Amino acid sequence: MKQVAYYKGCLASLSAKELDTSTQALAPKVGLALLDLESVTCCGAGDIHEAEPDYYLHLNARILAYAEATGSDTLMTICNVCTLNLRQADFMLKGDDALRERVNTNLRAVGVPPYSGAVEVKHFLWLVADGEGFELLKASAHKGLKGIKIAPFYGCQILRPSKLLGFEDPDKPWSLERIIEACGGEVVDYPAKVKCCGFPIIQAREDTALGELIQPIEQAIEGGADAIVTPCPLCHLSLDAWQSKLNAQRKKEGVDPLQPMPIMHLAQLIGVAAGLEDSELKFRRHVVSMKPVLEKLTV
Repeated sequence: MKQVAYYKGCLASLSAKELDTSTQALAPKVGLALLDLESVTCCGAGDIHEAEPDYYLHLNARILAYAEATGSDTLMTICNVCTLNLRQADFMLKGDDALRERVNTNLRAVGVPPYSGAVEVKHFLWLVADGEGFELLKASAHKGLKGIKIAPFYGCQILRPSKLLGFEDPDKPWSLERIIEACGGEVVDYPAKVKCCGFPIIQAREDTALGELIQPIEQAIEGGADAIVTPCPLCHLSLDAWQSKLNAQRKKEGVDPLQPMPIMHLAQLIGVAAGLEDSELKFRRHVVSMKPVLEKLTV
């Protein structure tokens, strides 16, 4: 087992608890021993970074410091936004000794261990898409997803900026496709898989956000997908919960509603193939029912 500090972030602790339960249940099957971080807070999403950049840096340095204190060299995330924020803060701290010392002085003042830069932030996707994690995934996905067509949706903040993320080509990603195929599913390819889900602007410009949201759902439907899978809980929230909002807008415009498109978290996709229990997958928490997909698996 590879021990990793586990940062679940806000959504997996609250409105997307199914992501946390499925990740925790799946981790041992792909060779990961999760070390929970009990004293950490939100990474700040994009809001604090824009409004209070120094506060954002300290907030993320605190998370990195607690991860380092576990003794692991890896901080595992399950959210695109958390991954970008933590990798960006880590990049800044490792590249500037004076900045790191100033931040550590402030961390010590509030009882937080200093951060030396011995941790690397990695998304769960990266840990299971390549290397030993991928080999264990293939061995664990014995139940399989045969006959199920899955459309991958990366979102934006796990691919860009590539200087900070760097796991794969942001224009030609491959990791989700590789995992879908290893789980026995059929990949549905489509252009919008690397676009934004619209989440960052839903409060300020709802029409624009829904315009972003409709593209992956429409294209996945056109490609014959049974479901969409995403590695980001914010993307999941947009794609799953806002389909009703999207169809309400279409009805107002006199356009036929879209057919329901089930949305899966990455850990749920692998978890289904690995035979996790319903109590661990918690599909009942989704807005769009997963029942059609699960029924197709039993045929």
